[in-house]
Amino acid sequence: MTQPQTIAVLGAGTMGNGIAHVCARSGFNVLLCDLQQSFLGRGLATIENNLAREVSKEKLTKQQAQEARARITPTTDREALNICTLAIEAATEKFEVKSSLFRDLDRILPAEAILASNTSSISITKLAAQTSRPTQVIGMHFFNPVPVMPLVEVIRGLQTSQQTFDTIKSLAEALGKTPIAVNDAAGFVSNRVLMPLINEAIFAVMEGVATAEAVDQVFVLGMAHPMGPLTLADFIGLDVCLDIMRVLHDALGDPKYRPCPLLIRMVDAGWLGRKSGRGFYTYPT
Repeated sequence: MTQPQTIAVLGAGTMGNGIAHVCARSGFNVLLCDLQQSFLGRGLATIENNLAREVSKEKLTKQQAQEARARITPTTDREALNICTLAIEAATEKFEVKSSLFRDLDRILPAEAILASNTSSISITKLAAQTSRPTQVIGMHFFNPVPVMPLVEVIRGLQTSQQTFDTIKSLAEALGKTPIAVNDAAGFVSNRVLMPLINEAIFAVMEGVATAEAVDQVFVLGMAHPMGPLTLADFIGLDVCLDIMRVLHDALGDPKYRPCPLLIRMVDAGWLGRKSGRGFYTYPT
């Protein structure tokens, strides 16, 4: 399959607007779709701010930034995506939401189109089974912030074809990313390793082993991490961390993936990290 002319990106949140930004910056037209105009407005404002930051750092010219922004068309009409031969889904990390979206995309997009998910933990095989084109379903897991981070996990479902894999690997490279091939398993590689680390760091705080600040300093000063696991959890979103831990626990059945009770309580309280203004640390809102 040749590279798509227009890419549908589903979801204008943190990951979706980052994916749209990178696609447009790399010369692709993008239909950015979300449920409400207000969601699209916030996503487009973020893209414009990030493009302006790239201009200020001389990574793009002003004209290049303007051209990239002009390639992104917002829409709340999912039916308008019928011109796209690739859709990248970046909806909330819940199977019910994603499976409903994939059934819709399967109906709307042309028969030859590839359906990709930016899921960080949910089974690609299970999502593919919701469609009539399981050979054309694949995982394309970007990392936050998408315009900066070079990695994309490219995840094969049980039935993903070699042609689909090759097309998406080539696309990731065209976006300036480094694709890493991963087989379909809960959490893939990144979150299967990262989330238990974050979860255990939360247990250390809950059990009074050390403060959040101390736990983070151990990893920054002793292990050369660019940020500690609790700072990173706040950046990712504690609700997202909890969703992924629950996927790991349900799929793998090992008690080592049991979400920390403190993580559950914080999410229940609405303390989600940076996006809510409070997590393990406080942030201006």
